[in-house]
Amino acid sequence: MKAVNVLLGVVAGAAAGMLLGVLFAPEKGSYTRKKILRKGEARVDAIKDKFNDFIEGVSENYEKIKEEVSDFVEKGKSKLDEIEPGTKQPKT
Repeated sequence: MKAVNVLLGVVAGAAAGMLLGVLFAPEKGSYTRKKILRKGEARVDAIKDKFNDFIEGVSENYEKIKEEVSDFVEKGKSKLDEIEPGTKQPKT
């Protein structure tokens, strides 16, 4: 969890630094606002892409684990079918 906090801190610091750099630039206010808006939209798009990639990875891992569990259950059922009722011995 600490790595996530560090990463969030770095991202927040970078965003704040970028915003301050744009705000203190000697340009017209309307141009600066448009520039901030464009950069903000670009960052939001980048974050959305990363989030979608993360969700896709989680979904793939979920499906893989689901399949492995199903295979494990099927193997367990087949082993159980091999055991004779009332005993702990395999059917002969």
